Amino acid sequence: MSNANNLTYETVQIGDALGPAEFYLSKDQVRAYAKTCGMWTPRFTDDEAARKEGLPGMITPGNMSLAILSKLVTDWAGASGARIVRMGTTYRQPVMPDHTLTLQGFVTHKNESDRTAEMDIWIESEEGDRLVIGTATVHFPR
Repeated sequence: MSNANNLTYETVQIGDALGPAEFYLSKDQVRAYAKTCGMWTPRFTDDEAARKEGLPGMITPGNMSLAILSKLVTDWAGASGARIVRMGTTYRQPVMPDHTLTLQGFVTHKNESDRTAEMDIWIESEEGDRLVIGTATVHFPR
């Protein structure tokens, strides 16, 4: 298994884990993100207003979930100089604030010709449901 302190393309192995990392996501964080991004809409800021839209309460914007997952990848890459070249996500269930999320992933593929590693990544609820699933491709410098 590779270690983030000395991670290189050569030390990455298929099956290497990203995380698990627990992350408490507060309603205040979601509101601040929504305000900063110009997404100040009820579904991201107010439980009652979100319920009127048919949601279980205020939810996390999808691009915030993507940002949280990208942090999992960049934390894994550490100071290696590797950079994310592609990410894709599927949103299976709303990410609800005021809960502890678990971020996880594992390396699924390496491509020697372009020095990339691909990984499956996801956000889990406290119940173990995968709320957001995705893939990322990371390029390592020579």
